[in-house]
Parts: sequence; C-alpha cells; structure tokens
Amino acid sequence: MKLSLISAGLLLGSTLLLNACSTPNKIQRHLGKDAVIEQFTDAEHQGTYRNLYRTPVEQRQYPANCEADCYPAHQAVECKTPGQDCRYTGVQQAPLLNSGFSLQWLGHASFLVKTPDGQQLLFDPVFGQFDWPVNWAQHLAGIIKRPYTPTLTAEQLAATDAVLYSHLHYDHFSHASIKQLGNSPTYYLPLGMADYMPEAGYNIIEQAWYSHSTLGELNIHLVPAHHFNSRKLFNDHNQAMWGGWLLEQNGKTLFFAGDTGYSAHFKDIQQKYGDIDICLLPIASYHHDTDGDWYRYVHTTPEDALIAANELGCKVMIPWGYGNASWQMGDISSHSPLLRLLHMQQHLKSQVPLLILNEGDSVQL
Repeated sequence: MKLSLISAGLLLGSTLLLNACSTPNKIQRHLGKDAVIEQFTDAEHQGTYRNLYRTPVEQRQYPANCEADCYPAHQAVECKTPGQDCRYTGVQQAPLLNSGFSLQWLGHASFLVKTPDGQQLLFDPVFGQFDWPVNWAQHLAGIIKRPYTPTLTAEQLAATDAVLYSHLHYDHFSHASIKQLGNSPTYYLPLGMADYMPEAGYNIIEQAWYSHSTLGELNIHLVPAHHFNSRKLFNDHNQAMWGGWLLEQNGKTLFFAGDTGYSAHFKDIQQKYGDIDICLLPIASYHHDTDGDWYRYVHTTPEDALIAANELGCKVMIPWGYGNASWQMGDISSHSPLLRLLHMQQHLKSQVPLLILNEGDSVQL
C-alpha cells in the first residue's frame, strides 16, 4: 500500500513538473487580401483543405512522359552499382545571378539557406530520414537503413533565424529536429500546422497560400503545392494546409516547392511573382507500380519538374529528393530520379540551367 502511494505521488509530481515546464506557443496567423484558402464544403469533407486543381484519374494528362529507357547510365554520375550509391561528378556551375542567396543541401528535402541580409533559414529540416515513430518502425522492419550523413553543428543550429516547413509528412516535419532547434527561431507553417507543434514556447507564424510575412528585409510567401497533408493514421487527413515557400529580397527570388505534383499552380506562381531566380524542385518519389497514377499525381517526375521549371521561368533549377541518404519511396534506386532528369533534359531540349548537388554540397548564388 505504501509503495502504491509513493508511486502515485511520484507520478503526480512528474505530471505537475511536466505541466510546469510546458510553455504555450505564440501563434500568429498571416492572411492578407490576396490569401487563398481552398477547402471542401460538402458534408463528408467539410473544412478540410484541397488542391487548387483537381483532376479525375481518367482525365489526367502531363506535358511530357518518359516512355522507355528512362534511366540510362550517365558519365557524370558515378555509381557503385547501377543507379545506386552514386556521386555526381559533373560541372557544378550556376548562372551568375548575384542574388545574395547561398544554400547547402542537407539531403532529401532539407536545405540551409543564407539570405542576402545574413539571416539563416532551414527548409523542412529532418535530421535523419524520418521523425518518430516512422524511424523506429523503419529500423524495426530492417529496411531502408541508409546513413544520413549531412549534419549541422550546434553553432549552426543556434544561428538559425527561421524554420519553414511545407507539410506534416514524417520525412518533412520532425519533432525531434524541432527539439534540437529550440524556440529561438521563428517557425513558419501553413495554416493548421501549429496544432501539430510541441508546446514549448515556440514562436509560430501560420500562413495561407499567397500570404506573406517579413523577417528583416526578407519577404516570405506561402504558395500552393499540389499534394496532401496528414500526420496520424486516422482522422486528420488534410486538416492542415500544405504548400511551397517563396523568398524575396532585393528583387531576387528563391522558391522551395515542397512535395508537389505537376499542376497549373506553377504557371500561377510565375504570373503572380514573375520569373524565379532559384528553384528548388523535387524529382523523386513518383514511381510505384501498384498505385497507378496516384504517386505521380502528388509528386513530380523529373520531366514534370523540367516542365515546371520552364513555366516558373527558373534561372537555375536545383533538384532534390534523390541521393544516398534518400529513403527511396517509390524510386527504383538512390539516383534513378537524377539519371532520368539528365536523360529527359536532353530529350526535351530543356534550356533551364541545372545545378546538380550531392548531399552536403554548398553553393553561392
């Protein structure tokens, strides 16, 4: 009996301590006159978010398609086995943009960006392939045990001014990474995603599509993506918005698309903001035989990304999603998306300059 009372007392004390340590987050919502909030109104899906452009399966068409021999070896991609464990060895030369932006690709969708006024931002930081519990399930199942090599020092983490997340999926949004970054940065999220942040006094700004915030001299715009959002197994499908991020300073722009399929939203973005200087576009996770068209509907193929880059007026395109630390969902091999990109660049005679990075590479633009 005494032991039970002691245990109950310890449990109560621990609960009180945790509650005392929990600090409410500070949340602002930025909308504005141009904001777009696209939600279902029918009874079944009421209040959930949806894509701007929705096309039934039987009507879906894409501007370009790789039909055969989509993954030929390339002299600038050195691999241990075909398409696997590779390194790009070609020329890494970007057009002379004088944008003031510099960046480092941390792998998959994670980027560290330095702005012209010296601020440090992180796009979709996930320090590892997945957040918990997917990382635990991944290792328990004994699959995709690929090393995640690019890391940031404690000093680099502490120097972060802002963190921008595109959506909630476990390879793009990480509580573990947020805990490492702490509550000094400002967190920029699409509408509804603040509900999924841990409570620890975080400074959060939620935005709708085509709304913007300012951070020093930097303009931060949330723009549409063609994707979906969820965090739980049930009951939260599309309860929060998703999107891409457009940074603008001194007339120069940098666009991070987030996970997205191809749709007319790319043309919309160009029409609203003009040609984009730097485009960070996904080229992976589109191939899955059993799911038919679904993967491609919400993920750009390499040829989709090339078409999108042309429609965006990209002065340089930096692809992401492939790589030795990639988790290869829906991909044939670690570098098959890159091989297909280089192949389709020639096939489509694309004039958009490509800057191909290996995980961990940095570039001044």
